[in-house]
Amino acid sequence: MNERMEAGHPGKTTNSRNPIPSQWNVPQKFRSRMGEAAGRQRLMVEDGQILLVLHEVPRPGAPERSARLFWRDKLGAWKTSGMGNGVGPLREHLGAFERAVDLLEAAGKRATSAKEWFSVLKSATPLQRSVHHLARVLQAAREAVDDRELINLRDRAGDAERAIDLLTLEARDAIDFVTARQAEAQAAVSLELARESHKLNVIAAVFLPITALASIFSMTLKSGLESWGTWLFWLIVATGIGIGMYMRSRLSSRGEQPDTTPTLEDSALDG
Repeated sequence: MNERMEAGHPGKTTNSRNPIPSQWNVPQKFRSRMGEAAGRQRLMVEDGQILLVLHEVPRPGAPERSARLFWRDKLGAWKTSGMGNGVGPLREHLGAFERAVDLLEAAGKRATSAKEWFSVLKSATPLQRSVHHLARVLQAAREAVDDRELINLRDRAGDAERAIDLLTLEARDAIDFVTARQAEAQAAVSLELARESHKLNVIAAVFLPITALASIFSMTLKSGLESWGTWLFWLIVATGIGIGMYMRSRLSSRGEQPDTTPTLEDSALDG
């Protein structure tokens, strides 16, 4: 018996013992090659008959993979576990993956933040693996039997594979772009704060000697301002408070981090 397989993750099914329906008159070697669970996506070939072991579209957050079996007998007739006869169920199986890719592409077009892109990437990663394995199984089936329908399905799977690859790459690039943009903005804010701190240090260095001398010799020396009245004292106090509030507001505005989350339009303009 010739059995072709492609790498994939073992999946769990709800079928008992042998997942192949008992009413199917498949070669016995198909049943002997099948365990209690359908396992990874793969192709079995024997005596001009093929058995496709495929997974359904991955459910978000569910590690288990539900399997679906497609059997083509010597006469070219198709049967599907749980979906009736004919090649239509196989077309619908592939169509479900195409629709899942389209939904993720639409979500990618709406994504503008790292959180949204991560959500797209989280859903796209298991879908990407399943589509890759699906495309490889269909390619192997096309090589095993001469069936025009398998050529069309293989080509459609290739298109879906390319689309999910591009989407996954775009999501990773977008997350990297957002992270780099935010890091760049934070570095700019840190640099500005360092400059303002330097200015404060310069002011402190200028007035430190004056403060030290005033502390040593006190401020009881006659300056000619003693006769101006108490309003001068309060004027000096108000001026000091005003200067302090100005410096505080200046530093606070410098320390505020702007919204650095880029949009898709920003990415296009920067590119």
